[in-house]
Amino acid sequence: MMRRRRLWLVVLAGVAVSLLVTSCFQSSPDYINTSKTRNIHMIVKMGRGDYWNTVKLGAEAAAREFNVKLTFKAPDSESDINEQIGMVEDSIKQKADVIILAASSYMGLAQVVDRAAYSRIPVISLDAEVGSAKVKSYIGSNGYKAGQRSAERLIQLLDGYGEIGIINFTNTALNGETAATGVIDYGARDADEREKGFLNYVARYPDVHVVQISYTSSSTAEAEELTRLMLLKHPDLRGIVTLNETASQGAGKVIQSLGTNRIKMVAFDSSPSMLEMLQDGTVQATVIQNPFSNGYLAVKHAVEIVEGIKVPERVDTGTKLIDLENMLWPENQKLLFPFVK
Repeated sequence: MMRRRRLWLVVLAGVAVSLLVTSCFQSSPDYINTSKTRNIHMIVKMGRGDYWNTVKLGAEAAAREFNVKLTFKAPDSESDINEQIGMVEDSIKQKADVIILAASSYMGLAQVVDRAAYSRIPVISLDAEVGSAKVKSYIGSNGYKAGQRSAERLIQLLDGYGEIGIINFTNTALNGETAATGVIDYGARDADEREKGFLNYVARYPDVHVVQISYTSSSTAEAEELTRLMLLKHPDLRGIVTLNETASQGAGKVIQSLGTNRIKMVAFDSSPSMLEMLQDGTVQATVIQNPFSNGYLAVKHAVEIVEGIKVPERVDTGTKLIDLENMLWPENQKLLFPFVK
């Protein structure tokens, strides 16, 4: 059975490759001077996971196209705010032309972004916003809308009633308390917005009750344990929503091990394991972003900033809700399998 699923995914990937070869980023950047090499640094939340690997793929594609020397940096854990701050400081010392930053903390990275601007290094915010007015552009999805989209589908699956739980990926409830890292952490803005969107949508339904919200850092094993504890504490739980790739993989493994479809799950992001869980019915839907476009556009706009070209203040690269019914649609295949030549 596992071999059949993997073969099925490989076939889909092949279809997606042929689609992308003919449609992905064909426009010629004639107005951008590519004779000069730019030194652009991209600092993301974590150096592993399918999502960040795909962001890197998109960034590397743009780097080849626009003659960019791309330096890609990431801490081992998305909760390691101090290390991310140190990486930005190193990029300032190395006099990067532009810094692209996916901030693990909205306020925790604000001061170092201000220092970059003081050093005349433009900063682009990628995937998660940072609390600095000096940021030139934000590129990523609308977290609030993504949370609402998750809530809408889960409530449909539950017929409008029941207990549900949330597995989020950073403790926004810290709300300014000192974290163990010694940094004042207001949480990652994308996690906060997804959770707010979800809760505000659920508030419309009096028979739906969010009974627990748990937070994981960047560990699938931790997400598994949190899910097990949630199920033990709330035996009548009917649904779970997870708000990033790590949380989704951990919770999905636990639900898969139950061998029942009693608990409905709406996940986030599109790792190969998540697509398999969609196929076997463990997960009923997943909200996916466009990480390839995020990485590509971040580098493209960084080059434009260096060239003195005006860039948009916000670029919403969108989200889509994927299920078994629509995952074979050609436009969704491009998002699920973002490969290039």
